[in-house]
Formats: sequence, C-alpha cells, structure tokens
Amino acid sequence: MKTPAYSLVLLALLGCFAASIQAYWLADIEHQGYAPYAEDGYAVFRNVKDYGAVGDGVTDDTDAINQAIMDGNRCGEGCASSTTTPAIVYFPSGTYLLSSSLLPAYMTQMIGDPNSPPTLKATSDFQGQGLINGDPYYTQDLNWLATNVFFRQVRNFVLDTTGIDAATLAYGIHWPTAQATSLQNIQFVMPTTAGTAHIGLFIESGSGGFMTDLTFSGGAVGASLGNQQFTMRNLAFDSCTTAISQLWDWGWTYYGLSISNCPVGINVTAGGSSAQTVGSITVFDSAFESVNVAILSAFVPNESQPATAGSVILENIVATDVPVIVQTSDGNVLTGSNGNTVTIAAWGQGHEYVPNGPTTFQGAFTGNTRPSSLLGGGNSVADAAGVTGGYYARSKPQYENLRACHFFSARSAGAKGDGVTDDTAALQKVIDYATATGNVVFIDYGLYLVTGTLVVPPGARIVGESYPVLMAGGNSTFVSDSNPQPLLQVGAYTGQPGSVELSDFVLATQGAQAGAILIQWNLDASGSANPAGLWDVHTRIGGFEGSNLQAAQCQKDPESQTVNTDCIGAFMSMHIVAEAASVYAENVWLWTADHDMDDGANTQITIYSGRGLLLESSAGTVWLVGTASEHHQLYQYQLSGTQDVFMGQIQTETPYYQPNPVASAPFEANATYNDPDFATTCAGDTSGTCAMAWGLRVVSSEDILVYGAGLYSFFSNYAQTCIPGRSCQSSIASLEGLTGAVNIYNLNTIGATSMVDQDGVSLASAADNVNVYPDTIALFQTS
Repeated sequence: MKTPAYSLVLLALLGCFAASIQAYWLADIEHQGYAPYAEDGYAVFRNVKDYGAVGDGVTDDTDAINQAIMDGNRCGEGCASSTTTPAIVYFPSGTYLLSSSLLPAYMTQMIGDPNSPPTLKATSDFQGQGLINGDPYYTQDLNWLATNVFFRQVRNFVLDTTGIDAATLAYGIHWPTAQATSLQNIQFVMPTTAGTAHIGLFIESGSGGFMTDLTFSGGAVGASLGNQQFTMRNLAFDSCTTAISQLWDWGWTYYGLSISNCPVGINVTAGGSSAQTVGSITVFDSAFESVNVAILSAFVPNESQPATAGSVILENIVATDVPVIVQTSDGNVLTGSNGNTVTIAAWGQGHEYVPNGPTTFQGAFTGNTRPSSLLGGGNSVADAAGVTGGYYARSKPQYENLRACHFFSARSAGAKGDGVTDDTAALQKVIDYATATGNVVFIDYGLYLVTGTLVVPPGARIVGESYPVLMAGGNSTFVSDSNPQPLLQVGAYTGQPGSVELSDFVLATQGAQAGAILIQWNLDASGSANPAGLWDVHTRIGGFEGSNLQAAQCQKDPESQTVNTDCIGAFMSMHIVAEAASVYAENVWLWTADHDMDDGANTQITIYSGRGLLLESSAGTVWLVGTASEHHQLYQYQLSGTQDVFMGQIQTETPYYQPNPVASAPFEANATYNDPDFATTCAGDTSGTCAMAWGLRVVSSEDILVYGAGLYSFFSNYAQTCIPGRSCQSSIASLEGLTGAVNIYNLNTIGATSMVDQDGVSLASAADNVNVYPDTIALFQTS
C-alpha cells in the first residue's frame, strides 16, 4: 500500500504529464497566498485582466491596472510603509495603453509574462512622472521617504513612450527606491528623432539597490540616476543621446554594459569641477561602440572640489570606434580609437593607496589579477559585444519553460502561514517532495512559524510568492547564543555536494531568538555545472507585524544604559561554512531593522543581532552582487580564512544605538566563529568610538576583490552630530593577517575616522579623502 507521501508525488507527476502547455506558470498556478494581517478575503495575487484591463493596445487600461494594484486597502497615498498587504500584480502578454502613471503600492511586485513580455504604451496625452511611478510626489514631499522604499520589483516589460511627443519630457520609470528592490528584464523604447526629451529610467533619490537585464533604445537619456549606491548589471543602450547621466551618488557599480551609437556614454560632470555631486563610479567588463566620448568627467587632479569627487575606476573595457574614452575639462585624458578596437585593462582617477597614500592619480594602473574560478561571463549584452574574461553572472531564474504542475505549494502541503501555527513539518515535507521529483517549491505568501531547522537538500529549487516570511521561533530551539541553530540549513551536512536555487523570500525571527542563524550554508557546489544561487533572498530581523520586535516592544531609548533582552533578535544572518562553497548571491539584503515598517511614523527601534554575513569557505568561490548587510552588533561582513571572493558594491550601516551599548554587548566574542574581540582590542578606550561594529572585516584571506563599497556609520547613540567630524566611530574596515591580495575599488565611508586599518594600524584617514558626502579612496590595493 502506497504511503500518502508517495501518492502525493505520483499524482503530481501524472497530472503534470497530462497537462497541456498553457500560460506562464505564475498565471496558471493555484494562488493561496495568505496575508494574516490584511482584511478578510485579501488577494495576494491579482491578474490585471481580472480587474478589467484588456491589453489590446486600444483600450485605456490605466484605471483597471491601478485598481488591481490598490485592491484591498493597500499602502498607497498617505501611507509611509506597511508589510501587511503585499501583492503580485501580474500582466499577461498584450499592449496596455496608459494615459497616466501606474502607482505601485508598498510591497508590490509587478510581473509580466517573461515568455512574451507585455508592453506598457503611453497615449499621446499621457500625464504623469513615468509609465510606472515607483515613488510619487503626492505632496511637496515624497509620499514615501525614498531611503525607506523597500521590497518591490518590476520585471518582464516593454515600456514604450513613443506615443508622447518627442520634445515633451517623459519618463519610462520613476524609481527612487532603497534596498530589496529590483528591476529586471525591461526594454525602454523611446523616440530616436532629433531633439527628443524622453528619459527611460529616472532616479533622483534613495538608498539602493540593484537592477539587471535592461535595454534602452532612443531618448535623450537612457538612465538619469541619482542615489546613494547601486549595482547595475547587463544593461544595453543604443541610439540614446546620452546613455547614462549620473546626477549624484556616493558609489555606483556598473558592469556588463553595452553602449552603442550614443554621442556620450556616461556623463559624470554634474555640478562641474568646483562643486561636483558625483562621488564615484566603477565600470568594468563593458563595451562601448560608436560612442564619441565614453566617460565625460569633471575631475581635475588637485583642483576639483571636493577633492575625491568624480572618482572613476575602469577595468576590462572594450572600445570600438570610440575616439575618446575619458574627457575632462582639461581635455581628452584617455584617448581611444577611430574605427579600431582597443581594450582598457585598468584606468582610474582619484586617490590611491597601494597600500599607502593618499596619492592623486589619473591614469593606467595594474588591475586585479582575477582568479579563473570567478570568471565565466553571463552578462549577455557585453559578452556579445566582445568582452572576454568577465566575471561570472547569472540572472534570477524565472522558470519560463516549466508548467504550473511543476510547482509544489507550501500551503497545499499543509502549511498555514498564519504566523501562529507551527509549519516546520509541512515546509520540510514539501521541500523534500519537490526536490526528490525535480520540481520547484512554491512558498505561497504567508508568515510561516518554524520551530526547528529546515534542511534544503541538493537539487532544491525554492521560489516565494511576494516575499513570504519564514520565522524562527515558537519554542526554545533558537534562544541560546551559546548553542546557535540555523533556521534554513542549505545542505544536510558540511561539504555535502550539489547545488540549489533560492529566490524571492525572507528569513526572520519572531521575538527574542539570540541563537538563531537565519541561513547556514553547508553545501559544496564546486562540482556543479552552475554555482548555487540566491536571488532576492533577504533576512529581516524585527520591524514588521508578526515579528514581535516592533515599536511596542523595542522602541529606541538612548537614555537607557541597559540591554532589553527581549529585543535580542538573532545570532547571525548568514554563515557560509562549506569548505568549497560556490555561491552566487544577487540582491541579498541582510537587515536588522532600525525602524518599525508597520508603524505609521516609522518609529526607530533597537534590535540586537550578533553578526551579519560570515564567510569561511576556504576553497570555494563566492560572488556577492549588489548585497547589503546592516545594523549587526559585531560586524556586517566578515571573511575569515577564505579566498576567491567577488564583491560588487557592498553596503553596510553600523547599529544606530552604538556605542550604547558597545559592540561587545550583549554578544560576547565567540572564538568558534572567530569573532572580533572588542573587549581586548579596545581596552582603555575612553572615546566610545572604538568598540563599534565593523563594516568589513577580512581575516587570513586572499584574492578578495571588492568593486565598490559603502561602509557607513550614521549615528552615535542615535545622534548624528558625529558625522561632520568623522567621529561616529574610529575605524570601519579591518584587514588582519592577510595571506594575499585584498583590493577595493571606490571605498566610500561615512562617519569613521579611519577608512581602513591593517593589523590594527590605520592606513587611511577619512579627512584626507573628502568627497561629496562620504570619503572616498578610488584605488586601494594591498598588493
């Protein structure tokens, strides 16, 4: 007699064989997402055609689509933020005519059919700031403070503004957003006529972020960009007057670019030489073809203000028929070729430390020696344009070729997702069943309480619906910091071979869980055809309804000198422990909440979590693409005894409450995890600025290649008066006992006296490297 488990698998397989090819699986799958804090009957998934959108290119679908977005009393106009009403708004193939902007509410994913991306087309009388306006100006101020606009996606669309008069200012997408947001697989189609004023992508504020697989055709500017920091990968621009106009930034990382038939490639002259607003850009593995000037810059050595503004790093750039690679007000500082192809191995401008400095430079330098294990392409537009030797990259899988019956639902397996029921057994069951049969786990939206470790076996593929949350809690499993336990363990044992794909979900804790490791990576994927991958997988410790770590329990109290033990949220966000781990992580945000997202005032809170990302893979290869780690007690990134690591525009923030308490409390140094021992290294410090969390700590490691870093200390016990004097903390990056190279392009720090230390000695003073708001070293090399 068959067991129920075997029967479930067999029935699913038989049903899948019998099913006919239908629409994209996301449209066909049964949607059972449950938002436990929303109104009764709330629908997480909504198809725009169910709300009256036609998609025939004739009918005005604006109102129907906005109704689909806002259905269910969602967080729109007048709402600062909310996690309780997430939604996927799905667009079948078609052409949707728009007369005004689509306005995605907080926690919205707009997803088109990737097999036949729908077109959003503007009418001739279109009114609005973008076909999609990700952060509308409802009043004189932003509706949402752009630096707090989290958890939203737009993917698989064609945005067509050619119906609007070419001379009228028009935008494809307005996107001032922050962490855990993404744009993917979008085509921007604009007029190519002379005098066009259209702009494909417009960002003027925020704290991002990540984008990939975008193409821009025509227009005055492909992308007009201003934000603290961003990673943008695999972007193609053709026949734009200017491909990229950088309005302002602290640090921006571009790679896999293909820019062709544009008079100007990237313009970073904003503000002019005497008052620059662009901090730094890093561009690599990219191609320029039939471009008059690849990089238009305002940097003049020893004259520009601020001194390090306009810092530029170029590496592995292929230029065909590009007469000028870099042009400044001083003239053409890097010439290219007319009709021929040249490769720029490595060139930069700004301040350098090799490893001592500062020295102002503008010219060629010896670029990174790239470990072969980190290479492999994957930025298709740049690869096609002749770029070779590029870093491995891989876009988030969308499983376009699978049917709905290839997806096993968590709720169909018995999980409730109500934030109260113990869903551990049901989740483990569906993970095991789906993986055993080569299918995909579909985690319907919900808040899933997990009371024991979930083990993800090799071969697993897990995708979430609108960021479902797996929460450690419910019993004593995760409460002891002397015996930490993983919530999600990838691999049954350390070094287990195989690979996995994880996307679009959140790991969290419910209440005080001082022993919770949210992700523990045991898997050795070095022998797999593709590295294991995480895309849009985030940790979120506190600050949301259901976490029980909110303003009501953990509101900040700068006057208190004691630790609220009920607000110790987690031991660690992520631990990569497998010796030969091969992990590709893209747009992963490891966040200890600094404010309550479900409080109307975004009230600041104090949550204690011990560690951010600990990487201890001694023989593996790891890519961290557009990742961030914030507000952990001891460090945000720690690399210990590892090698061959690519890091693209990492971003960190020190906990806002430090130094009250200092970093050595409430988590003491644990030698098992090679923790920094602040109690010893900061003994005798009376300033209160020594024992504070590291942004980046690298110990006994080599071949660590960082392409952009923003390490920020914004507060001292919730006060910001320390920022101008760079006295929020004494040091923020530590290199200790290195066995080989640790090289950083465009290191940007805020609030720290020393930008980088090696073996306890400061190598760079922030005061020597002043930029537009951070302090910047364009080129830092230990060897």
